[in-house]
Amino acid sequence: MAERSESPVSSSSAPSNVLTTKIDPTSARFEANMRFLADVMSQVHNEEEKIREGGGAKAIESQHAKKRLTARERIALLADPGSFFELGIYAAYGMYEEWGGAPSAGVITGLARIHTRLAMIIANDATVKAGAFFPMTSKKVIRAQNIAIENRIPTIYLVDSAGVFLPLQEDVFPDTDDFGRVFRNNAVMSAVGIPQIAAIMGMCVAGGGYLPVMCDHVLMTDGSGLFLAGPALVQAAIGQKVSAEELGGAAMHSGISGTVDFREPNDEACLARIRSMVEKWGYRRQSPWDRKKPVEPLLAAEEIYGIYDSSPARPYDTKEILARVLDDSRFDEYKPEYGKTLVCGYGRIGGFAVGIVANQKLHAHQIDHEGHKRIEFGGVIYTESAEKAARFIMDCNQNLIPLVFFHDVNGFMVGRDAEWSGIIKAGAKMVNAVSNSVVPKITVIVGGSFGAGHYAMCGKAYDPRFVFAWPTARYAVMSGDSAAGTLVEIKVKQLERGGKKLSEEEKKELYESVKRTYDEQSDPRYGAARLWIDKIIDPSETRNAIAQALEAASLNPEVAEFKVGVLQT
Repeated sequence: MAERSESPVSSSSAPSNVLTTKIDPTSARFEANMRFLADVMSQVHNEEEKIREGGGAKAIESQHAKKRLTARERIALLADPGSFFELGIYAAYGMYEEWGGAPSAGVITGLARIHTRLAMIIANDATVKAGAFFPMTSKKVIRAQNIAIENRIPTIYLVDSAGVFLPLQEDVFPDTDDFGRVFRNNAVMSAVGIPQIAAIMGMCVAGGGYLPVMCDHVLMTDGSGLFLAGPALVQAAIGQKVSAEELGGAAMHSGISGTVDFREPNDEACLARIRSMVEKWGYRRQSPWDRKKPVEPLLAAEEIYGIYDSSPARPYDTKEILARVLDDSRFDEYKPEYGKTLVCGYGRIGGFAVGIVANQKLHAHQIDHEGHKRIEFGGVIYTESAEKAARFIMDCNQNLIPLVFFHDVNGFMVGRDAEWSGIIKAGAKMVNAVSNSVVPKITVIVGGSFGAGHYAMCGKAYDPRFVFAWPTARYAVMSGDSAAGTLVEIKVKQLERGGKKLSEEEKKELYESVKRTYDEQSDPRYGAARLWIDKIIDPSETRNAIAQALEAASLNPEVAEFKVGVLQT
């Protein structure tokens, strides 16, 4: 365990629900953890800066030569200064290399404030293959729309796209999470009253032409084009020769077809018009989630760097992290003496009341129903932990309290004692409660998120409103070490049945190969590239990220009736 010093908050004077700390920031372990996490975050920041370059300097120059701004320049003018909270920046990371890559999947998405009003921005990046839709581009736009639908967030589309990336059309066109779903979502969003504004600021062709026209308002800049078929295709299809401007330019759509509500001379004027329109929107009924004025934690968020330790041999106290995330470091812990490998309790983040479900990494002493003492391993969900969490999740739904899950979970406990204690029944209760929860759920993957533990802690398949991950996250069926050991053992037995025996060196080589592949696939960037994770966050920004998510969730006032169906008892 880490060296500890006296708490800076006196336990005798502090209220009983104030989390105190015993961390010693001068200890060798604390300083080593600080250096490790700082190095990891530096790598993430450098990668993100590279991604923000989009298609590169030459492509940016080409965009400027057309008298057009880049997608990021447009967002900077549209959003209130410093308010853009980007989502999905790692989308398509390491993918489509045979086509030159697609940084950020060729589309930029995120939450921003426009005259203080929260909005979702979806902006095609024309510096990446002329803004063409790769398979991950569609999925990223749909993910942003789904966030907007779940949270009733007004959405602004900045359209500048050549349409489907034709070499990969079979992976872009037909399925429920492909290109056509974008337009279906436009219609659904409109039907439920989510405002949508589309600005055509470049090319908008073929099926993509439906997106802006299915929005509430359509703006278009001079020099842009909106048509189902471009001039070349029109000539090939019906033999008609027509210029792009005459076929689908801003003047035609403004004065003849009547498709465009506002014709603007350039990007700057168009973005100013959007800001002016949003500024005049009315306010809808707010959601029932309780909120007070935010209070900063008593302890510095930067100390999280020194607290978190990824080494299984050196567990850390999850409540030390919560003390640096929760408002005023206050936490009403639920059943603190029962099921100790899961920490549950009530607090506030950014003023919002929340229920916390967090894996505890400290090992715990527990007495079973027969009076026997045992050690429970941190990060493992035991029967008592699962039962406690299931009950707590149901209580939060009963009392309209949003849930925040902190993952660092190895999975459920296995073995005879666990099975006899009813671990499967208890796990089923927890999964049921998570599945049927109707309050907003936000997931933060801190460390490992393995196996069925990932599901029970509200993994991506369980509809969290947002999924955030620290760069230390690991996301897979099991850890690389466990997977490599299991797969090597299976392979060795297969070979032995065939009469071949591997040397120790060959076993080691096979082990390292499997582990390398597994570690790469469990890296948070791999998950973020495939949109399993919405954003890789700096651990010290955890509180701010959750507060942003809660702010977004507060725009949706609708709460379904809470039902759990049949619970195993």
